[in-house]
Amino acid sequence: MRFLLTDEQAAFGRSLEAMLTAADTPSVVRAWAAGNAVPGNALWARLAEAGVFALAVPEAYEGVGPLPVELAVACVELGRHAVPGPVVETVAAAVLLARLAEHGEGGPAKRLLPALAAGAANATLTLQGCGPYALDADSATYLLTVRGDELRLAPGYGALQASADPARRLYRPEPGGELLASGPAVTAAAAYAAEHAAFATAAQALGTGLALLDRTVAYVKQRTQFGTAIGGFQAVKHRLADTLIGLEFARPLLFGAALSMTSADIAAAKLTAGEAAYAAARTALQLHGAVGYTEELDLSLWLRKARPLRDAWGTPSECRAKVLAGP
Repeated sequence: MRFLLTDEQAAFGRSLEAMLTAADTPSVVRAWAAGNAVPGNALWARLAEAGVFALAVPEAYEGVGPLPVELAVACVELGRHAVPGPVVETVAAAVLLARLAEHGEGGPAKRLLPALAAGAANATLTLQGCGPYALDADSATYLLTVRGDELRLAPGYGALQASADPARRLYRPEPGGELLASGPAVTAAAAYAAEHAAFATAAQALGTGLALLDRTVAYVKQRTQFGTAIGGFQAVKHRLADTLIGLEFARPLLFGAALSMTSADIAAAKLTAGEAAYAAARTALQLHGAVGYTEELDLSLWLRKARPLRDAWGTPSECRAKVLAGP
């Protein structure tokens, strides 16, 4: 099994990294958390021009997918730069609609997928058994819900719910709304979409962990104690090495899952990447000391994402159960 990216895939990742570095994403995240989606929507448009949202949409609906490896590359970079918005949910919605079309329910796909692929619209959704809250429903074009065997466009959403990460704005969709599809095909497509949501979340978690590690390494090189940089202390070196090993173990599992897209492989990637990102957050917080707790430090934007990403679209215990169950 090949885990190395092709030259084209690596170049795609580098182009996204360069674009997001220049976009000042920390200010975008802070605006998003405050309820101002304008900078985030502008960044979303640039990502759409780069083809990010077309990766999960089939060519029949103006996309270029499905391309799981490229999607993993993109989501790692989005996690590395803490890009806000319902990225995972838009991917899952696109997969859900495309899967329904394969089972003869092509109406919703024709109606919604071209706009999702072009970045002219985004989507959030809730799937039964995957949590009651819709991420960023206040800024989503389409709010999709699956209850039982019915796919609906929700008519609205309730009050903003408390979240560990203020940039992950959680809302409970209102019941009812326009019925888009119903029947066993909806149930099967929802399960398929949930797997893809877990996969994209794993990639975001890996990117988040890598960002936390990079920022912590930079910090320990400049922070001095007893006249020397704390990065020279053996305890600090060992903690950073353990964090790096955890993240590097997660990387081949993620791209292995991109090649197979089986339930067990996706669960293994989600479990490992989520735990590695959470461990990176704990390391970053400890080695930054008291300054790590301050919201003014950009590090907090990544620290607050690690735990929610670990649990979103599959908790560690749920992922372990899927790994044990096998393909």
